[in-house]
Formats: sequence, structure tokens, C-alpha cells
Amino acid sequence: MTFLKNLVFIVLICCSFSSSAQDMSEGFSHLENGEFGKAEIFFDTILKSYPQNKTARLCYARAIGLNSQPDKALNLFINLKNEYPGDLEIELNYAESLLWNKKFAEAKAFYSILVERNPTNFVANLGYANTLSNLKEFKDALFYVNRALEISHANLGALISRKYIKLGYANQKVSEKLYSDAETFYNEILIDFPNDKETLLNKANLFLITKNITKGKQTYSLIAKNDPIIALKGLSLIEHIDGKDKKALALAEEAIRKTKSSNDENIIKQTQERYVQALIWNKKYILAEQKITELNTKYANENWLLALSATLATYRSDFKESIQYYSTILENDSKSFDGNLGIANAYYATGEITNSIDAVAKTLEIFKNQNDAENFLKKIKEDYTPTLEEKLSYSFDNGNNTAISSRTNVIFPLSTKWSINTAYQFRKTGNKVTNVTANTNDMLIGIGYKFYPQINFNLEAGITSANSKAGKYTQSLINLYFKIKPLKLQDLEIGYKRDLQNFNTDLIEKQIAANNYYLNYNIGSNFNLGWFTQYFYTTQTDNNTRNLLFTSLYYNFMSQPVLKGGFNYQFISFKDQLPTVYFSPKKFNAFEIFVDFLKDEKIALSKCWFYNVNAAVGYQFIEENDKQLTYRIQARFGYKFSDRLLANLYGGRSNIASVSVAGFTYTEMGLRLKWNLFDRTVFELK
Repeated sequence: MTFLKNLVFIVLICCSFSSSAQDMSEGFSHLENGEFGKAEIFFDTILKSYPQNKTARLCYARAIGLNSQPDKALNLFINLKNEYPGDLEIELNYAESLLWNKKFAEAKAFYSILVERNPTNFVANLGYANTLSNLKEFKDALFYVNRALEISHANLGALISRKYIKLGYANQKVSEKLYSDAETFYNEILIDFPNDKETLLNKANLFLITKNITKGKQTYSLIAKNDPIIALKGLSLIEHIDGKDKKALALAEEAIRKTKSSNDENIIKQTQERYVQALIWNKKYILAEQKITELNTKYANENWLLALSATLATYRSDFKESIQYYSTILENDSKSFDGNLGIANAYYATGEITNSIDAVAKTLEIFKNQNDAENFLKKIKEDYTPTLEEKLSYSFDNGNNTAISSRTNVIFPLSTKWSINTAYQFRKTGNKVTNVTANTNDMLIGIGYKFYPQINFNLEAGITSANSKAGKYTQSLINLYFKIKPLKLQDLEIGYKRDLQNFNTDLIEKQIAANNYYLNYNIGSNFNLGWFTQYFYTTQTDNNTRNLLFTSLYYNFMSQPVLKGGFNYQFISFKDQLPTVYFSPKKFNAFEIFVDFLKDEKIALSKCWFYNVNAAVGYQFIEENDKQLTYRIQARFGYKFSDRLLANLYGGRSNIASVSVAGFTYTEMGLRLKWNLFDRTVFELK
């Protein structure tokens, strides 16, 4: 931080100069009052009559230096220093002129000599402190400004300098993620300058970074005493971070009302910006677009307004449009934070990972250690870091069937396009009545490839080995699928999967393999309504076939955490009915209403909980039989121990016949661990 704009050294010139016949009190007054143009004219007039007057020469140099001519002033002080070697007053002004010219390294060297020779000189210590601060050597700067204050207790100029030194030191601590140290500096400044607006704003920003909702609100409440509009803007953002978007919009609207009595153009623009952001957070996209159009008549092509258009496009999933807006921002200002990090996020959303990495790298090149950019880059790295996932489960039903299983899956990305994976699963089934058991061992190896930003391909192949009282046998396993985003807010998966029917021991002994041809299709919207459809066509090695259709119409009531609910419908039909072998109705229909409550592990912070509860109730119709009440509940509760390790317990219970036979209940519970094997990718992200 530059302190030259915030500090004028206290130099009582009239007391330190040799006596003179000329009355220069008017000129001294101009200097002390900051009227540097008038001072320049005054002392220039004196020098026309008395060109060698040391006092007038020094004051003239000082006046022009503080009146936007620092280079000219420096030359005049150099001449004076050469003419009057060892004159402390001239040396102090010469040192200050080095600061005006931003020659901080030279100033540091010269001030160090002055302070060594004059350890009790207030101006020397204060000047040295500010020089060190400009060089971001805040620890030493703090030492010397404190020494200046020991010499001149409670001196306002020194206190102001100490304020900006501590603000700079605090900013450095924020960059180093030493947030507690930064808060300590802000608190110290507020002792010297209670309710100082600049310090409170920096402190509030710290709590935005750390997502400390309580302290953030307290700080903005203090700001509100002197600047209610800025406080309301900040509180709106705090409420958004806290997931309370309706309250955020109400505060933004209140801030807009208060700007009617303001003439500050910057505050008016910033308040309009927050209001549009709050509309977008609340998915009031039409109102946001109308407001942007209105603002565009006055602020066309200004970066803050382009950023709002880009944000609106992002929330609408119009990522290509968002990229266009951010590109325009960067054409206007290549060092724009919003432009660089915004386009990085937009590229990521479209699957253009290389472009996204380049953009976030540029952001961090310009804004060293910036928290949001670092977190975004960390998220990308986590996507391409090798992972190991272990899942242990135990299940049972009211037919006395039990099963225990263990599944280990390793995914190893080789680049942003290629990955390999392997999986091993052991499953042991049994029946408590017959005491018959059977084991299966599945081994799969696979590859993944991204053909295009919106098209991913995966192939897994392997074998399953089954062992039961009927003997041993092996079957091939295949899982092949494409994941495609055909249009915005749409996801399509088309695949083929060959597996073994291994729900219980009897099925394992039948050696029935199934060839499943399937598609999953999800359509989202900008008005919270969604539609998911799944279709399976299955051929089995026992010559039976199956058609399965599942469709779900849902509504998103909340986004953080996710709360959605809706209606599900399921239809199943087998070509051949083999009720003594497995559940295979000619006609099966199920209707249910459901609710889903989710805090996704992907957005959970380190050392935080995540969860998912899904419950449904409805009716099923098997053949022409009477309707039967159904229920289903699933729950998952987990904890993210670090950015690399998480674990969760899960469980579920259902009586829907599509899993097995009519009149049954099925329960499963288990433990899942997920571990990022390394703290970085095994390839260079570029």
C-alpha cells in the first residue's frame, strides 16, 4: 500500500530555518494547509528577488514536489544537499522527495543512515517507517513507526502512518492465510481510530473470506452507523454466503431505496450491482435481465455491468454466452479479477479444462494467493487426482437372505482427457433357514476418454467368478457408456452393461447373466422444475427379456442445502413370468411421491458434515392384484476429515417389489471411505 497520499510529514519549517529578513509566514501557512499551488507561486516570487535564500529554495522545492512535480523537486534537493552537506533539514526533505519519486530502495538506504545518526529524530524514524512499508517490509516498518511515536507520543501523522502500515501488514497476513493475525491488526487500529470506516471494511472483507457469518454481521452493523448503504450491501452478501438469498434480496432492495438520497456515483453503481446480483441469486432472471437492460443505457460496456450479464448467463447455464461477456471484460482490462476468474469458471462448466486452467493461472499470476482462485484451482486438481474408494455393506430381507460385500474402486487420471480405473468386489450371500451360501468375486479394468468437452466415454471389462453348492463358474462383465450434454441443462447417458444376477444365493446358482441396454436423461430448467427418465431393455441368458421405465418429475425448493420433491413412476414388464425363480411380472406399476434433502460432499468444506436423506411413499400394482402401500427411505451421513479424506455411513429400507418379490422388505447398511491418494495430480495440469 502506498502511504504518500495519506501522510504529509510534520516539518515546522519556520522554526528550523535561519532567520531571514523576508516575511515568509504566508508561504509557510500555504504549505501547512496543503495549498501547494499557492505555496509554489509564493516562494517562486521570493526566489526572483532572493535566488540564494536557502529557506525559500527548500520551501519551493517542497511545494512543487507536493504539487505533482516530484522529479523536479528531487533535483532541487540534490543541489541543496550538495551545497549544504550534513544539513539535517535538507537531508530529511531530500529523503522524502525520494519517496515522492517512488525510489524506495534508495530512500531505504538513505533513511537507514539518517536514523543511525539521529536515532531520536521523529521525522527520520517516521520517514524510514513509511519507506519500509512501501517496500512491504511491514515488520520493520512497524518497529520504526512505534519508535517515532515514543519520541512524539500520540502524534496524529505517525498514528495515521501506523494505521496504513498495519493495514498493509494485515493484507499480507490475509494473503498468507494467517487470518487470526490479520484480525489482531485490525483490532489494534480500531483502538487508535474507533469505528474507522476503512479498517472496518477490511475487517468485514476478512470475514467474507473466512465465511465467519456472525463476526461479518457485527462488523457491518458498526459500519452502518456512518455508512448504512455500504453496510446493507455487505450484509446482503453475508446473507447470500449464509444461504439466505431472500434476506439478501431484501437488504439489497433497502440499500437501493437509500441511494435515492445519495450523490455518490460509485456507491450508486455498487448498490445497483448488488441488487442485480441478489435478483440472480433468487433466480429472478427476468427481473435481473430487465434491470441490466435499464442500466445499459447509462453504463454500456462498463466491466461491472458486463460481469452482471456474465453472471446471469452462468446461472442460466448459458456458459458460451458467459464466456463472450468475460472476453469483452478482458478486452477492456486484461487484469480484471472478475474477467479472469469468471472466464475460468465458465470454461470449466463447458468442459474446456485446459482453457479453465490457463485462466485461473493468469488470475493467480495477477492476484497472488487470491483465496477464491486458489480454491477453484484446488477443485480442478481434486477432479484429476487419483482416488481410492472403499465400500462395505451388509443387507438382509424378510426372506432370510443376507449379504455382505466389499467393493474397492481406484480411478487414476492420466490427463484431462484420459483416465484408467480398476474395481474389485467380493459379495457373499446366504440364507439363514437353508444355511446355503454363495460367493462372487468381480474384477474390472476400465478406461475413460473425453472426446469433446461435452462428451465422455467409459469402458470397463472384466470377469465375475461365482462359487456355490452348484459348483464354480465365471461370466464376463462389461460396462460401456457415453455421457453427453446435448443442450444446456440437459444430461444424457447411453450405455450397455452386462452383469450377473446375484441378489441372493438361488439366483447365483441359476447362472443368469443380463445384458442391459439403457439410457438416463435429465432435463433441468431455470424455474426449478426438472424431469429425469431412465429406460432399461434387458436380455438374459435364460432367454427372458425385461422392459423397465422409471420417470421422475421434481421441483427444487432449496439450493443450499438442496431440498427437492416430486412424483415417481415405475413400470416393469417381463416377457416370461417365472415367479418361482425370480420376480418377473407381466405388468408392474408403481407410483410414489418423494422428498430429497442433500448437502453434497463435493461442496462440503474440510472438517464439515455432509448428508442426504431420501424418502418416498406410494402404491404399487402387480399384475391385476390390489394396490399395495410402498415406502422407501435412504440416508447417508458423512464427515470430510480433510480435502483428501471423507467417510460416511449409509442405510436404507424398502418394501417395493421391483427389487425382489411382492410382500418383502429389504434393508441395507454400510460404510464408505473415499481417499485422494495424492495431494496433487500425477501429470502437469496445462
